[in-house]
Amino acid sequence: MRGGEEGGFATAGAVMLSEGRRRLLLAVILLGSLAAAISLGPVAQNVGFHRFADQRVILGVPNFFDVTSNVAFLLVGAAGLAFCHADRGLSLRGAWLTCFAGVAIVSAGSAYYHLNPNNATLVWDRLPITIAFMGLLAAVLGEYVDERLGKILLVPAVALGLLSVLYWHWFDDLRLYAWIQLVPMLTIPVVMILFRHRYTHQWLLLLALALYGLAKLAEVYDREVFALAQLLSGHTLKHLIAALSCYAVLASLTLRKPAA
Repeated sequence: MRGGEEGGFATAGAVMLSEGRRRLLLAVILLGSLAAAISLGPVAQNVGFHRFADQRVILGVPNFFDVTSNVAFLLVGAAGLAFCHADRGLSLRGAWLTCFAGVAIVSAGSAYYHLNPNNATLVWDRLPITIAFMGLLAAVLGEYVDERLGKILLVPAVALGLLSVLYWHWFDDLRLYAWIQLVPMLTIPVVMILFRHRYTHQWLLLLALALYGLAKLAEVYDREVFALAQLLSGHTLKHLIAALSCYAVLASLTLRKPAA
């Protein structure tokens, strides 16, 4: 689809409300969702979370497929970093570099966790996940709402993401970490509706969100998926689908052109 046709919903949404009201609505969604998460009361880590379906030891590596499937994150993260490093004119380059750095580091953090799943090792899995999410959020807000806003938010957003993991680790309360994962999935579609798009191929960002949702679903049905054929578990598929989600984000950057 041509840039002028792709994402026409965004232009319509941008026309219906004034700039100030659109920004206010976005702030209400961000702060309102945070208030809703906090109002739930403390959410402790499920002690059964670490008992994954596929615990096979292959070539001396415990939980082999849950460990090795993290290579997919390394490949996508490295490709994203290479693209962002080469494209000096990339809008919000720092935020995109942060996003793909987080994706690349997830491969090491998640592999380390799955070698010996427990709360202590899970910290190293979750820390880079928040880096990737907050980098993505800052980049999208900067490109759709205001470039200066994206640059200003990047460091505080990443710091808040890291703090959410530490807060869970210290107090066994997942509320803030859950919000960090949820807020991009809430915000990005709203931003795409309310604000004018600058580039083509933005539908790939929506595809990335849909794939990540599918990955989380595979995680929930870890044992049921593994029981189907005893080949790959739902958690292994979660890694692969989540990496594909990150690749969709990268594709949105490599394929896009300025919108008409």
